[in-house]
Amino acid sequence: MKKFGNFTVYIIDDDAAVRHSLTLMLTQQAMTVESFESAEEFLEHDLSHWKGCIITDLQMPGLDGLQLQEALNKRACMLPIIFLTGYGTIPQSVKAIKAGAVDFLTKPVTREKLMVCIASAFADYENKLRAEDNAQRARDLLTKLTGREREVLAFVVQGLSNKEIAAHLGISHRTVEIHRSNVMQKTGAMHLLELKQIALESSQHKLPH
Repeated sequence: MKKFGNFTVYIIDDDAAVRHSLTLMLTQQAMTVESFESAEEFLEHDLSHWKGCIITDLQMPGLDGLQLQEALNKRACMLPIIFLTGYGTIPQSVKAIKAGAVDFLTKPVTREKLMVCIASAFADYENKLRAEDNAQRARDLLTKLTGREREVLAFVVQGLSNKEIAAHLGISHRTVEIHRSNVMQKTGAMHLLELKQIALESSQHKLPH
């Protein structure tokens, strides 16, 4: 039976029977599960170190599933969301997917279908973690640069030549060459494409772990 590391499935549903049946189904698949009876209860927690995915109902008292999704997006929460509802509409499903949901399922759902969705959600979460790790490494590299080196870097990634950069900054062509060499050395970039990738990754929005 496949193991899922330290990932957890967070179930949010006001129906206790649904929470129980989903918990039973997933624990039988060697998954760790935590359940909540409302979006408000879930949002009371510090989610910054929680890892895995969310399965949530759409229609719930208080905050509904879409409002929960909106609240989580405002927190820049990385936990992927799977909607599981008995009363979803096409406009609701479109809105959920556009806002980043992994899938929008209707009850009842088969074990096979749900497991495929959860696997996809876990993969999505891992990709987000990897992207944020790369972004943080890139930001760490760029902290080594001086202010002038950052200015040169910005022009370099735009494709400007040393002569054009010198004209923009009012410095000599030779000085640009020195700054450019320092940038390559400090970032460890071996070529322009790698340098552009570092600059791009460093600009990605920082997300909580």
